[in-house]
Amino acid sequence: MALVSALVMTLTGYAWAAMQGLVNGLTMADVIGEDGGGELPADGSRDILLVGMDSRTDAQGNPLPQEMLAKLRAGVSDGELNTDTLILVHVPNDGSKAVAISFPRDSYVSIPGHGRHKINSAYARGKLAARKQLQDEGVSEERDLEVRANQEGAKTLIKTVENISGVTVDNYASINLLGFYDITKAIGGVEVCLNEPVDDPYSGAKFDAGRQTISGVQALAFVRQRHGLLRGDLDRVVRQQVFMAGLAHKVLSAGTLADPSKLGALSEAIKKSMVVNEGWDILSFAQQMKGLTGGQIEFRTVPVENPEYQTSTDGMAIKLDPDEVKQFIQGLSGKKRPSGDSGSTPAPSPADITVDVYNASGIDGLAGTVSGSLVEQGYLQGEVANAAPRDTSVIQVANGERSAGESVADALGGDIEVEESADAQTGHVQVLLAPDYSAGGGSTTGGAAMGSAAGALRQPSTEPTDPPIKADDVTCVN
Repeated sequence: MALVSALVMTLTGYAWAAMQGLVNGLTMADVIGEDGGGELPADGSRDILLVGMDSRTDAQGNPLPQEMLAKLRAGVSDGELNTDTLILVHVPNDGSKAVAISFPRDSYVSIPGHGRHKINSAYARGKLAARKQLQDEGVSEERDLEVRANQEGAKTLIKTVENISGVTVDNYASINLLGFYDITKAIGGVEVCLNEPVDDPYSGAKFDAGRQTISGVQALAFVRQRHGLLRGDLDRVVRQQVFMAGLAHKVLSAGTLADPSKLGALSEAIKKSMVVNEGWDILSFAQQMKGLTGGQIEFRTVPVENPEYQTSTDGMAIKLDPDEVKQFIQGLSGKKRPSGDSGSTPAPSPADITVDVYNASGIDGLAGTVSGSLVEQGYLQGEVANAAPRDTSVIQVANGERSAGESVADALGGDIEVEESADAQTGHVQVLLAPDYSAGGGSTTGGAAMGSAAGALRQPSTEPTDPPIKADDVTCVN
């Protein structure tokens, strides 16, 4: 469920610069555009989105044999291609260091064109929507459908991460279940350390306490376990980070880099299971990274506002404060926000945000009550009126003012999609309420829902930020 070893390619690519056939053998996907090439990013650093795919196929789309699925304890697929590991790796142009920032799989975010949902569903939602559109346009060849739909799924995920992080994704790399298994076997395993012994029948994780070297099926169980962990998915993210740190340390060591057989097996595993964006000049990137060592790689997790946030449609999720996430990432990397229409200025205070509320639901008094709740929270009251009926609630803002819209969305419970519109009035946030509106995950009818909206004040994060994990030592974890 959580594949993290794409780190091997992005952080240690120089090891394969001399290996014939690796780059030519990689599966490429058109998901970034012309900006995803080998040139040094103009903003001073490269941001790479690493994706672990819950996929039952290899990188070429070939189904994995049943005996391999059984060995991986992959279980029965639910038919959706979820991305259960998401890491944004920030690398300055001089290649002097790298910061890998994890997003928990259940982070509740705005997915462009699809509303607010868990971030691990962004790829699947984008893919399924694109596949239906392609079929409606007459595309019927299955392989063509899969390739083009998968590309759109990746683009939706990339846009989602850019919106929540405030940075531009320069490169993309994904890896699947089989790749994780093969890569860990190829390098002879990774050393990890557990504070206590574990025995989890769901993931198959059964380990003693202390330091130990794991690979293959054991490694997969180690990074997949969430049952029985004190903080559930948040502790699983830490597991993934310490494993990646060990993986990077192992691959950067002379014992791996100087062993032709290990490098050959590693190369084959990567070609079989990894997808990268078209135009990425891997060899140029390799030269950029040639001075990197384990001590210059740091792993962090985005700050969490509420680890047990009850959504109206997606069950329990992890709530993030978009502004806090952006500030956290900027503090680690000094990265500026994306330029152009996708950029956003920092959110002003509620006292500087004028909110227009329009009732498109047919529920009497809804716009007035919601507007009143926002005023109680410090926002300025704008126009309050009825609007043409619609099925889905939305918050519209002018280009570059997304953060103001996200502030209002959080104040209303967080379940409304924010979209930029050329027709939106600058300096105003426009809330269009449809029958699906649910304040804070409660009912949409009666005074209880309105009270929920009034009480949905944004609270400061209560979840402590984990200390950074580095690749120059073995960190013991839950």
